[in-house]
Order: sequence, then structure tokens, then C-alpha cells
Amino acid sequence: MTSPITAVRRQSRRIAELVRFGVSGAPASITLLVVIWVLGAATSSLTGPSGYVQRHFAASVPALEHGRVWTLLTSGLWAPSLVGYLVATLLVLVVAAPVEHRIGSGRFLAAAASTQVLGTLLALAVAALVRTVDETWGFRLHIGTAVGPTTWIIGAAMVAAAGMTTLWRRRVRVGGLALLVTMSLFSGHLSDLIRLGAAVVGLVIGPWIVARSARGAHLAGTRREGRVLVALVVAAGALGPVLAALSPNAVGPLAVLRELFRGVPWTPSEVRELCEADASSEDCRRGLLELRLGGVGPTILSLMPSVFLLVLADGLRRGRRFAWIAAVVAQIVLLGLSVIDFGIRYVGFADEQTLYYGLDSPTVYRTAIPFVVPIAILLVLVATRGWFTVSAPRGVQRTLWLRLAAVGVAVGVAYVALGMLARSGFDREPSVASLGADYPERLIPPVYLQWLDPRFLPDSAPTTLLYEWTGVLVWVVLCAVVAGTFLAPSYGGRTDDTERARTLLTSGSGAPLSWMTTWRGNRYWFAPDGSGYVAYRVISGVALTTGDPVCPPESLRANATAFADFATANGWTPCFYSVTGALKRATDALGWSAIQVAEETVLHLDRLEFKGKKFQDVRTALNRAAKSGVTAEWIRFPDAPLSLTDQITAISEEWVADKGMPEMGFTLGGLDEIDDPQVRCLIAVDESRTVHGVTSWMPVYRDGRVVGWTLDFMRRRAEGFRPAMEFLIASAALSLKEEGAEFVSLSGAPLATVQAGQDAPPADDEQAREQVTLAAVLDRLLDVLGRTLEPVYGFRSLLAFKAKFQPDYVPMYMTFADPAALPSIGNAVGRAYLPEVSVGQGMRLVRTMIRSR
Repeated sequence: MTSPITAVRRQSRRIAELVRFGVSGAPASITLLVVIWVLGAATSSLTGPSGYVQRHFAASVPALEHGRVWTLLTSGLWAPSLVGYLVATLLVLVVAAPVEHRIGSGRFLAAAASTQVLGTLLALAVAALVRTVDETWGFRLHIGTAVGPTTWIIGAAMVAAAGMTTLWRRRVRVGGLALLVTMSLFSGHLSDLIRLGAAVVGLVIGPWIVARSARGAHLAGTRREGRVLVALVVAAGALGPVLAALSPNAVGPLAVLRELFRGVPWTPSEVRELCEADASSEDCRRGLLELRLGGVGPTILSLMPSVFLLVLADGLRRGRRFAWIAAVVAQIVLLGLSVIDFGIRYVGFADEQTLYYGLDSPTVYRTAIPFVVPIAILLVLVATRGWFTVSAPRGVQRTLWLRLAAVGVAVGVAYVALGMLARSGFDREPSVASLGADYPERLIPPVYLQWLDPRFLPDSAPTTLLYEWTGVLVWVVLCAVVAGTFLAPSYGGRTDDTERARTLLTSGSGAPLSWMTTWRGNRYWFAPDGSGYVAYRVISGVALTTGDPVCPPESLRANATAFADFATANGWTPCFYSVTGALKRATDALGWSAIQVAEETVLHLDRLEFKGKKFQDVRTALNRAAKSGVTAEWIRFPDAPLSLTDQITAISEEWVADKGMPEMGFTLGGLDEIDDPQVRCLIAVDESRTVHGVTSWMPVYRDGRVVGWTLDFMRRRAEGFRPAMEFLIASAALSLKEEGAEFVSLSGAPLATVQAGQDAPPADDEQAREQVTLAAVLDRLLDVLGRTLEPVYGFRSLLAFKAKFQPDYVPMYMTFADPAALPSIGNAVGRAYLPEVSVGQGMRLVRTMIRSR
């Protein structure tokens, strides 16, 4: 086992190698970096631009008005401070140099120069426009000057993003713009605006400089990546006020929110003197406010809601339903507090003066800012609510509330007890009742208490510690406990039922596709005797199952009948989908109809040998892999290093972007389904640890032990080792054979069969002929649908690809009791596979199908 120190050293060497690799092919970046340092030293500007540099080379509105147009370019050759020079050096090494190495020196220089000039020009134009709507901010922008190489570094990165893979193109654009917009709105300095301008320009001109990505223009992504982007939005909304608070001269339109954290040290005696003279005076109220906000403890307490939102953002990234609910509640609370604050500040004051802005101020529009941020985030959360369906394991939520309640009570008792012991350290001696009443206020960020008269204030070190840090302790525990719930493994939207189903499956027997019953989106019916279950989902009144009932073979018919009765009693039409011949025979005995919907391909490992002409393609893939230094490596996705999982995620996102459509679900797994400790992944990696392809394998149980594995997830890097799939499947089969597995299933391809579209056999009686006719109609419809979707999803090509391994073909069926419900069943099957198709994606699908005809 590798020690942590060895792992750190290995990672450090890898980072150093990457930096050397990037620098070796980046002469323009390194030259610019040297020029920046030389110019800074020559003009005595390493600790900040000199007056000469400010007047003649820094970007500003007056400079442009006076014809110094060269400042649009030269402002990128100096840094604002010594820290700025160090940051620029780091960014050149880890951003600019790799970008230049990727797109070439000529294109890099074109990208850097054009985004520097056009981005600065765009920002100065916006600065001039801002002055017409916000005199204060516009004036600051007008008199402000800006220098910094981060402008062209960011611009070049945005240009290069146009040619990146889908995953990194999306991450660079969304993450970069989210940060830059946040900085511009909160900090609001001219330099922030210029960086944003460069990013926008880079976004627009990127396709012209480096050409569009080979992965296509569409940014259709997986649900997993969508969660990451939503988490970024929530995190940006939480960090914005903190960034403004850390910038002492923040002037942006959202800078008003820094008042949540700002504090000036006032002493209790100074505040009491002011309030004794005039308790209603603005100075008294300001003193009480600043006293509550002053000090390290209150400042940290004011930061804790933002920290809690960051914790929730991590939960959103993991798809947790609790994180979504908590984030929505948090934004509603923030919105409600903003409404109350507005009422107190503006409605309740006849003199129209407040601590922030008066109603006659030209910046009065900023009073709406506290409403805008939570409303915007709420809209994002509501629009994406379907992505957050993962619930915590059994008992986790109950444990969470019990722990929080216990901590709240324990800290409250300690606050009252310690407060009584040190009561002489308060300016007014408290009682047990007053301390108990004051305790809830200690948990609230101080800014929200500014219009309430404090019962007492601390006058000594012990009481100050108690008064200021009690709330911090409770919030820290809250964040830690909630974060812990997100780390607990979770399976499916109904975790308790899913865990019960997993227990039954792993201790009993299942079909090759039974592991799909544990996937998210399924609901469960359990047999009355607890020996089996059926996984299903209700769509448009159809109870559509995922495979066979999981139960002892002798109970198959009984469980199928009982589930059908259960579905009928709830007003649903039962339909068993993607089931084996064993269940078809059981439902045939009940008078049900059936059609074939897929063809499972199975390799029996006891007789597997890749010999002979028919396995030529497979042997070629194995030989080419050996010559290319590509090897097969087993991993578990949840435990794999980030360097591998991030590549797998990127490969998957590229594949989805190629389709311009969302991933299909139901019986087709994605990244969420491989993020399971019991699912094994076989990856193709080369000597530099680049992942060229990935396959996932689900366990098949018989009598409580694994006897086989089923292929599910298949992705290949577009520009990588081409026969990666042949190599991985063959390697998996050989490896699993050595482990003692009996077979591997290459799974089935939906809407694809070996004998698709075959006419139905004749029936003996009129009713049977009517059912066969209806089934034949649907069979032909599915055949047409399969051929129509082939250009987009390639199911039939996939089935043909699996034929290289000379598998045994096992038909899979859909069985149903009521042929009259076939239209509803067909609709349910389509929506099960594609539940999230937008109108635009539907139009692209139609255009693709028309072009293919």
C-alpha cells in the first residue's frame, strides 16, 4: 500500500512534470512573464505601479478620452502589487503556458492581444454607461485605473476553451464567468470589470481563433455535471458577500451585502454613553450595530451562513435531496430577512435616512439587491429540482436531528450556567431567564439583530468569549454534522427500500440485469413473505418494471401475479419490461402478451478462447494495446483517484455532447450508476496514466455469491486508442475467467434484436389473433423506432459490435396483460429512456433522423 508521503511526492513530481511540459512549449508566455518583471523593476513598480506608469500606461476612462489608446494594451504589462506579480507568475505557469502549448504560440499571442485590447475597451465602455445609472459606482470606475496581466491570461484561457473537450469547456466557461461576474458585482473595481470583459471577448472570438471543438457546439450534459454547475451557482452566491467584505474598497452594485460581515470595534462604554444621551439617535443605533459586528467571534458568526451554504453546495454536487431542500429554505429565509430589513429601514423611517442609502439617493436601486440574489438562486434551484433525488441512508436524517437537538440543548445549558457564574462581567447583571431568552439570539448572525436592543453586553474577557463564540460553536457543529450526512453512501431515490432490495439480491439470486433494479429512479414492491421484490416506476399510469422479479425461481410466477394485482389495485397498468424467457413463460400461462425488445449477449467463460479467424478483431485489439503500452486496470469508481475519475467524467461528457441529447436512462447506466462500490470498472490506461476507455461491470448473484458480471457503461476517448472497447471487453472476460466467474453478459441493446421486425406467427383463435396482431403492430413500431434512433444512439450498431465476441443470444421481452394499453405502454417506455428531453433537443433529434433517411 502506498504511503501518504510517497503519494504526495509522486503527485508533486507529476505536477512539476506538467509544468515543465507546458513551459517547454510556451516561449511566448515565458517571454511575456520576463517582460512583466523587467518592466516592473525598471519603473520601480514591483510594489505597485508608479505614478508615471499610472498616468501613461494604465487603463482608465480619462486615458482613453485623452487619446492614450496604447493603454488598452500596455495595461497588461504591469501588475498592481508584488502579490499581483507573484499571482501572475503562477497563472502564467499553470494557465497561460499550457494554453499556449495547446493552441500554439501564434494563436496564443493573437488571443492574448485581442482579449486584452477588446476586453479593456468593452469594460471602459461599460464604465461610461454605468455612470448614467449609478453615480457613485460610475464615478469610482471613471477615476479608477487598472493594470494586470490576469486580463490577457483569462482572455486566452477563454479563447482556448472553444477547442477543449466538452467537460472542460463547460467548466472553464461557467466556473470562470461565475467567479468574474461575482467579483464585478461585489468588488466592482475597474480591474474586475476589465477581466470580465476579456472573458466575454474570449468567449465570442474563441471559435474564430482556435476553431470549434471537435466535440460539437452543443453543451448537452449529464445530470451529474448539471449538479456541479448548480452547486457552483449556489457557492458563488454564498462567497460573493464574503469577497466584498474582504475588499475594503468594494464599490460594486452588490457591495451593500458586505454589511453582513463588516464591523468596527466599539467598546460597550462608548455605546452606552451614546445611547444614554439619546437612545433613538442614529449614532446609538450604529454603535449597537457595530458593537455586535465587531470582534473576531461576531465576524466569524456572520460568515457561518455562507460556510453552511458551501456545505450545502457540496451536497448539491452529490445530488442530495436534503441539500436541495435546505438550500431552498436558506434562500427563502434570506429573502424574508431582506423583506423585513427593507420594511424596517425604509418604511419605518419618516426621515428617509438609513445606515445605507436614503430614498433620495441616486443609488436607491441597490435596495433591491438583497432581493435579487436569493430570488435568482431560487429560480435556478426550482428549475433543476429533478436533478436532486438522492436521499440519505436509513437513519441518517434521524441521527442528524437528534445530534443537532442534543448539541443545541447542551450548549444552551452551558451558556446559561457559565453566564450565571460570570454574571458580574456583563454591563447589566442577567438572570437565568434573561440568559435563556438571550441564548437563541447568540445563534443568529449579528447583523440580523441590529434593530433589537441587547439585553446586556459583555464587559470582561470571559463574558466576551461566551457572548461572541457560543453561536460559532453551534454553527460549526451544524456544518460538520450536515457535511457528514453527505459523505454517507446512498443508493437510489428511496434509499431505505433500495438497501433492502440490495440485501435480498446479494443474499439470493437474480438475472444478469437484476443489478439495474438497485438504480435510482426505481420504486419497490416487496413480496408479502419478504423473499423477493419488483423494481418499477410509474409513468403515465403504467407500472413499468426493471427486469424480472428478484426472488427464488419457484416464486417467480407468484410474485409476478401479486405485483400485477398490486399495480391494478392502484389503478396502474402492469408491464414487465426487459425480462427473461422464464418470466415470459410465467406470464404466458396467465394469458398475457409479449414481444421481444432486446437481445442479451452472453459469453460462457468455461469455453472462451479468442482463437480462430472469427476472433481476429479481438486479437488485433489485444496485440495493438500491448504494442501501444495500453493496459487494462480494475478500479472502483468511488475509491479511484481524482486523476482517473475526472478523465472518466470528461470522456462521458464528450460522448453526451456528441449526441446533443441527454443520456438515456432506465436500463442504460451512466456516471451515477458506476459510482457504486459493488460495481467494478475496467479502464484502458497508457504509461502516462491517460484513460482511453472505460467499461463498468455489475455483479450477478446466485444463492448469495457472484457467479457472473454484466457489462453496462461503455465510453471511449474520441482521440484515444481506437480499439479500446474490444480490448477492454476481451481483457475483462479473460480476467474474470481467471477469477472463477461462470459467464459475462454483454447486456442487451434496447430496440435492437437479431431478428428485428420479423412477422408474428399465426394464432389459433380470434382473440389470440387479435392480441398477436396488436403485439405485431407494436413490434413493428419498436422496430421502426429502433431504426429511426440508430443515427443518434446506435443501438443496432452496438449489437453488431458485440457480435465480434461470438456470444450466445438470449432474447429479452416485454410482457403485458392488456393489449389495449399498448399506446400508453409505448409512451411509458419512451419516457423511461428519455425523461428529460427538451424542445430543442427534440427538434435536433428529428433533424438528425430526417438527415439519416
